[in-house]
Amino acid sequence: MQADISVKPYSQDGSKKKQVAAMFNNIAPKYDFLNRFLSAGIDIKWRKRAIKELCKENPKLILDVATGTADFAIAALKAQPEKVIGIDISEKMLDIGKKKIEAKALEKKIELMLGDSEKLPFQDNTFDAVTVAFGVRNFENLIQGLSDIQRVLKPNGTLVVLEFSNPRKTPIKQLYRFYSKYILPTLGWLFSRDRAAYTYLPESIKAFPDGENFLNICKNLGYTHTKWIPLSMGICSIYVAKKAG
Repeated sequence: MQADISVKPYSQDGSKKKQVAAMFNNIAPKYDFLNRFLSAGIDIKWRKRAIKELCKENPKLILDVATGTADFAIAALKAQPEKVIGIDISEKMLDIGKKKIEAKALEKKIELMLGDSEKLPFQDNTFDAVTVAFGVRNFENLIQGLSDIQRVLKPNGTLVVLEFSNPRKTPIKQLYRFYSKYILPTLGWLFSRDRAAYTYLPESIKAFPDGENFLNICKNLGYTHTKWIPLSMGICSIYVAKKAG
């Protein structure tokens, strides 16, 4: 399975990384609203289920990769870590996340920083857990991103990924394809005025090596104790993996 996810938001020419950063900067003001609206609020339940997996590990230091507006970083505090660091390539998404953190007076618990999710600016064996919510699909090179996450994880540290996936059962598969192809891009454009961003979303989900394919990539990189948890009839998935001790 191809691990370099070649679908890009705006054009097949140029860097996917730069296009993804530009896309999220464009839609940042409407991002949270559209997440709630387009998923009918189910994305909140998905995050809670992923945090439940995280809590099992009792992590003290958590890195939230592709943190965006920091929803997952804030939710991760339920695991009672000493600190959560969130990193993202979109400055405008981070600006919104910082306002949320300030409003909740969580500055001592959560730190947000601008940076490349595939070239993490941290030393080896730093974090007890790394989380990625709806972000691995946007990596320019999936293997490079997962490898660098593994590098910064402590031995026996845990990776928890929450990501959209492709439903496999009838009729949800057909309904989801229709919604993704016709409804989602139209609604996304109406609110964000960026049709390409919400055309990219279903195309990137379709191209992503989900399910067992994703677990196999993790295993080939040396991750152990891999687990796949489908949610909402396969619309979303949680992946859990450990760095070898």
